[in-house]
Amino acid sequence: MNIPQLHELFLKSSGISTDTRKIKDDSIFFALKGENFNANEFAAEALQKGAAYAVIDEHLEENNRFIKVEDSLKALQELAAFHRKYLKVPVLALTGSNGKTTTKELFNAVLSKKYRTVATPGNLNNHIGVPLTLLSMNRETELGIVEMGANHQKEISFLCNIALPDFGYITNFGKAHLEGFGGVEGVIKGKKELYQHLKSSDKMLFLNLDDPLQKEEQNYKKTFTFGNTTEADLKIELTSRDSFAGIKAENQEITGNLTGAYNSTNMAAAYAVGTYFKVPTEEIKKALEDYLPQNNRSQIILKDNRKIIMDAYNANPSSMAAALDNLSRMDMSPKIAILGDMFELGAMAAAEHEELTENYQKSHVDKVFLIGSNFAATSVKSKKVRKFATFEEFRAWYQPSEFNRGVILIKGSRGMALERVLELL
Repeated sequence: MNIPQLHELFLKSSGISTDTRKIKDDSIFFALKGENFNANEFAAEALQKGAAYAVIDEHLEENNRFIKVEDSLKALQELAAFHRKYLKVPVLALTGSNGKTTTKELFNAVLSKKYRTVATPGNLNNHIGVPLTLLSMNRETELGIVEMGANHQKEISFLCNIALPDFGYITNFGKAHLEGFGGVEGVIKGKKELYQHLKSSDKMLFLNLDDPLQKEEQNYKKTFTFGNTTEADLKIELTSRDSFAGIKAENQEITGNLTGAYNSTNMAAAYAVGTYFKVPTEEIKKALEDYLPQNNRSQIILKDNRKIIMDAYNANPSSMAAALDNLSRMDMSPKIAILGDMFELGAMAAAEHEELTENYQKSHVDKVFLIGSNFAATSVKSKKVRKFATFEEFRAWYQPSEFNRGVILIKGSRGMALERVLELL
């Protein structure tokens, strides 16, 4: 069966399923493979649970509802690319080292005030998530918002060839996935693949002129720029109030529910995108002010005499430094940081963790609790720093009196699962 024929079946189905625990009736199940699973083994089960067809790439017992292909993942990607061309829906893509998912959520909050949007769910931004996002769009979709993640060069380029974005934005270039990209220069080159793709197809770039690396693209003929400069198409000043991110644009101030100066930039990008797409100013303001962070991303939790900043979804040297700088600027005391190891740094892991511990000692943070083997191996020796090789060590030591007041930042890579700290607090 070729892709156009598969697409005909897809249009008659209820959508795509990839997990037998979440089968939708009359869906098409794609049997994908991973390091620890092979969904071909569950294709028959998917049909029993209600899937109309199962796309497989291994020889299985004969079944007229099995669709045999050479590679199930490749078929999913090709189907998504075909569907994207079939719908001709305008697509706004974004990538970057930090803040992708929050910025995507802000984009969606703003743009959905005027358009019927479909946006990447959660952070499903990889070679599987991007196709699934595109396949969740239909004839009623007026604007697609696609988040793209990568940990190697050429990945963003690959995803662009599937999504064919019409507009693009890069949040920033930082120290994320250094192991795969081979250093910061590799990160910059990899993320800029989005802008290169857009320029090669004569499409639009959204540029933050406060970022020198984005300003380099300013001479491209199709740009919409923003920043705290009169050079920009839209002048936006970054502000903050009581540690909450905010912006000032077009003679109005907007304060959101996100913490940290870095989120002021994300709000500015959403304001700029909304302005370009002619969302009414009052609707943009309402969307930004009403947005509430979820899923352990810059969440504010007020409990007794404490303000807890829950930012434990992910971490890299750039985002960790920004979060600590934000903590240092807060009015509440004491200022406490509970930090977990940063992953995917490769050969640079030891040096990056060491550098951050040196910065802690110079900051205005009162107490620092470091959790993980990388942080435990650092040379830091300070009365305000305590190290634990594992979370279990931290839990065994935990003393409530150390955390009974002040502002507490919780941040670490997803694999550290630092949301467990909330159970203790």
